[in-house]
Amino acid sequence: MHSMDVSRCCSVIFLLACFCFLQQTHSESQSSPRYLQNIDIGSNASNNNERLQQILKGAGAGATQINWPTRSKQGIPDIKTELAKLNTTYIYQNAWPANNVKLGAVTAVSFDKAGNVVIFHRVDRIWGQDTFDNANQYREKYRGPIRESTVLALEPATGRVQYDWGKNFFYMPHGLTVDPDDNVWLTDVAMHQVFKFAPRGAGNKPLLTLGVAFQPGSGKKFCKPTSVAILDNGDFFVADGYCNARILKYSKSGELILRWGQNSFAGVSYDVAPQNYFAIPHALTLVPELELLCAADRENGRVQCFSSRNGTFHSQYHNPLIGDRLFSMAYTPASGGELVIVNGPSAELGIHPEHYNEVHGFVMSMRNRQLVSKFGPNNLEFQNPHDVAVTADGNEIYVAELNPMRIHKFLHKSMAKPMSLSATKEGKSIGDVPAETLAAEVDPSQTAATTTTHHPSGKAVLVASLMLIFSGSTFALALMMARRRKRGCLPFGARSRRHAWEKAEGFKLGGLLDRDRNGFEKLDQQASDEEQETSTLSSAAAPYA
Repeated sequence: MHSMDVSRCCSVIFLLACFCFLQQTHSESQSSPRYLQNIDIGSNASNNNERLQQILKGAGAGATQINWPTRSKQGIPDIKTELAKLNTTYIYQNAWPANNVKLGAVTAVSFDKAGNVVIFHRVDRIWGQDTFDNANQYREKYRGPIRESTVLALEPATGRVQYDWGKNFFYMPHGLTVDPDDNVWLTDVAMHQVFKFAPRGAGNKPLLTLGVAFQPGSGKKFCKPTSVAILDNGDFFVADGYCNARILKYSKSGELILRWGQNSFAGVSYDVAPQNYFAIPHALTLVPELELLCAADRENGRVQCFSSRNGTFHSQYHNPLIGDRLFSMAYTPASGGELVIVNGPSAELGIHPEHYNEVHGFVMSMRNRQLVSKFGPNNLEFQNPHDVAVTADGNEIYVAELNPMRIHKFLHKSMAKPMSLSATKEGKSIGDVPAETLAAEVDPSQTAATTTTHHPSGKAVLVASLMLIFSGSTFALALMMARRRKRGCLPFGARSRRHAWEKAEGFKLGGLLDRDRNGFEKLDQQASDEEQETSTLSSAAAPYA
């Protein structure tokens, strides 16, 4: 009976672990509609409730009906099957960043001139349903600015913090870009402003500020601006982002040159949405060779590219495998020009619940608009990726994620060549890749030993825990049965086995040797039958125990 109790306990533990796994999986999925109630068209905040209803009903943006192009008549591909066919050309770096890096929701990532990975994170702030009111006013101003450093620069090989800044200034970080002169451009959606800081935040005061603090609007004001891109001559672009759905170009001194874009937030992604319409321009990147500015049209699930000189439409990039939401993209001239893209979880508007969706990073060729490969942490999915950056040579990719709160590093497989452990101990490197990075690809046990607690995904940790629990409980049950057998007991309450030559008063070897006939006496059939009956009764009673 004791062994049965052990078995039941093991079963209960296993079920509880499964329940915890499902709960965590649910809690890790951020609700994407949290942005929807903050949508505003133009400067009239009273339109918000009506606008939300239009979104939920799948209506077009604005007062006039948008003439959406007809969807393609081609057959819809099997998304799951086609995704499985994509190659994985980037290897996840489990041991990056260093153990002492503590992060909040990571919203943006870029590179400084020294090659450091510069990230923007929210520390203890969360953008929730009640963070803004219906007029897009920030409701938590009373908390004051974030007290900890919001900008961290990480050494690309080890992930150690090289410098940090941005204390007591930002309220709700969003976009970050480092320009060719090492100046840092940032957007804060709570403050509705765009800032330019000196390299490494020197002086702790912005060199340039656009927008009015905590006052959303249009015209010269912004409403939750998302991203900045800077040309070599100092001119720059701002994606004004969640409410106004427009892109603005400024001179180096901050004078407005031109603007374009209209709001198309219909709550539905289209194969070919109208040109110059945006459903949240969420990120910007430059394609210098073609003099293009490209924008992540988030809720239309596409990238739109425009002339960086005059803002005229050039091209757009969409693929059904990416899905209806595209959060960010970065450009690399490698392989003739590629876009590195991160998508996001389905919008949960209930309009097309049948659409299959996986959250990955993707590499898309700008020459033929075809997806080249996909990537993700440990070849799995992301939860809520928010931004991406890629080195000019295309060898390193970094992904900022909101929840779980982390920054990911991926290395192209051509750079992550196997290397002997003896070579890595000597501190050698292959190309520009440090030995400690290569060692992570060679020795999984070393990787596990140096990985910080926030790197493995929650799903991976829980699956491993379930396997350990199941293995441990099985081993314990087997050990219990072995001990009972050793004591002469059957595992499920049967009587102790007694041979025919064992009398009630005990077995005496001398008495056996004094017998007249040779050999042992025959087994007592009555004893054998009794044992079988007991075992049968025990088995019959077990289901009701």
